[in-house]
Amino acid sequence: MKKQFDLIIFDWDGTLVDSIDWIVRCLQNAARECGRNAPEAQAAREIIGLSIERAMAELFPGIDARTQEQLIRVYSQQFFSKKIGRDDLFDGVYQMLEQFKRAGYRLAVATGKKNAGLMDAMSATGVIDFFDTTRSADQTASKPHPLMIDQIIEEMNVGKDRVVMVGDSVHDLQMASNAGVAAIAVECGAHRAEVLKQYDPLLCLPQTRALLDLI
Repeated sequence: MKKQFDLIIFDWDGTLVDSIDWIVRCLQNAARECGRNAPEAQAAREIIGLSIERAMAELFPGIDARTQEQLIRVYSQQFFSKKIGRDDLFDGVYQMLEQFKRAGYRLAVATGKKNAGLMDAMSATGVIDFFDTTRSADQTASKPHPLMIDQIIEEMNVGKDRVVMVGDSVHDLQMASNAGVAAIAVECGAHRAEVLKQYDPLLCLPQTRALLDLI
């Protein structure tokens, strides 16, 4: 698989950054503060990767716009109360990105986060200069719609056969399939290996850093 791809598109939370448990806790706390039943941990994990608006709609079916806005506001306050840094990257991820960039790969991020939050997180973890471009859910369609990937490919001017999407959730793998590009799953985030393998990724790796020895 060496040199099979020119462009590697990464998800952010659960793929590059060890943030899934924190997201789950913030979703549960936001629900309680807003007078809702806190979702079970697995239910919360299931929606990670979607836009925050779509995630709240799926976690709390039938909520009105005012309640959704309140949940999002409280969740955001909870989430951003914790400052992150390079240590929040999964082990070996910084070195992996550094080596990929040095080897000439083009790198991108496609995430359900909002763009402002992503830029802050990329700066705080010290990886912003490794990436050629990014797409966030408030800039385009939410996963699993393929528009994020389609826009990145158009901007980077790379053939779809030279692109791979790397992610930890079924939303990442579905988006890759909808866009007609290859996908590699990682087991360190939202979904377990047995769930990810149902979407036929090229590989299912225990940790993202394992990519370095493969592509």
